[in-house]
Amino acid sequence: MTHHDTPQLLHPGDLDLAFLRRAHRGRLSVALPQEAWVDVTRCAALVQDAMRSEAPVYGITTGFGLNARVKIPAEQAVELQRRLVLSHCTGVGPDMPPDVVRLMLCLKVSALAQGVSGVRPQLIEALLRLLANDAFPCIPAKGSVGASGDLAPLAHLGAALMGLGRIQFRGEARPAGEVLREIGLEPYDWQPKEGLALINGTQASTALALGAYFRIEHQLGVAVAVGALTTEAAFGSPATFDPRLHRLRRQPGQIRIASAFRDLLADGPRRDAMVPRRREQDPYSLRCQPQVLGACLDQLRFAGNVLLSEACSVTDNPILFGETGHLEVVNGGNFHAEPVAMAADNMALAVAEIGAISERRIAMLIDPASAGCRPSWHRPRVSTRGS
Repeated sequence: MTHHDTPQLLHPGDLDLAFLRRAHRGRLSVALPQEAWVDVTRCAALVQDAMRSEAPVYGITTGFGLNARVKIPAEQAVELQRRLVLSHCTGVGPDMPPDVVRLMLCLKVSALAQGVSGVRPQLIEALLRLLANDAFPCIPAKGSVGASGDLAPLAHLGAALMGLGRIQFRGEARPAGEVLREIGLEPYDWQPKEGLALINGTQASTALALGAYFRIEHQLGVAVAVGALTTEAAFGSPATFDPRLHRLRRQPGQIRIASAFRDLLADGPRRDAMVPRRREQDPYSLRCQPQVLGACLDQLRFAGNVLLSEACSVTDNPILFGETGHLEVVNGGNFHAEPVAMAADNMALAVAEIGAISERRIAMLIDPASAGCRPSWHRPRVSTRGS
């Protein structure tokens, strides 16, 4: 991505699936509205208020976890953030695909730019620079349990901003410091709260789940198209997709899938031949396609809504509010990825069912008794013995 490309406006906390789908599919440069920068700057000033305060503020003037009661001297607050990031670079396994990292960067920008995390504009600008240059930190895919935020994956993102680790750039994984110099970034200098705000959150889990969602969404469309071809090849009955039948079921996914089948089969070359013949009813793998694939569509829609809500969320801790002009620190558990995990489980169920009915259609096609006709490759056995 060059500086000549027009950035797309990202409204923090107001994303949609169309934007996220584009981010997943290809190169993307984004910009923030001016009011977002104002909110970020105002919240960053609250961190300085916390530093001057005698009150303990988790992760800013105290340690983390079991060390939450340990007061951190002001002169060690910056080093605390740097060590936090480095100590959590514990991921293993293959690197996340660049399309997932691109999504993760977008989600992190959206969260931090909502102005309640206490980071300076410089951190968000660094993330935007990575996006604009298609420079994606190499982040191991395994290592997050999601119960306290995606600490390990997001720490690898933080390390790359410091010039440590590797960054995928122009088709190869290169030393992070080298890539930062090439795209005009200095190694990042953490300030109080910034390391915690970056690594605490569900952006890695959500990006992975969104990537799976977009692939399954495509696969479901393919399954419907292949199912229509199979129905036509096996002379399936058009009654299977009668809209009156599906309206009685009142399941929105089923109604939508049946409609898609009617559209696909409307002008098929065997349309007139698709009438009940020797069999009273089609096999389940043909007759129940709207019911099975419709249920899968409903599960995907549910998962998509959950993941979109998560993509628009702020999921670090603590949160800094300052609407009244005074600092209010609220400690919570928004970093817990339970909604993402349940959405992913629902998608896994849908994938299993899409695969199961596909396998049953294949079995039907190669079984003459089920298909009601001989497969084209089935020929009478010819004797090779002389008379």
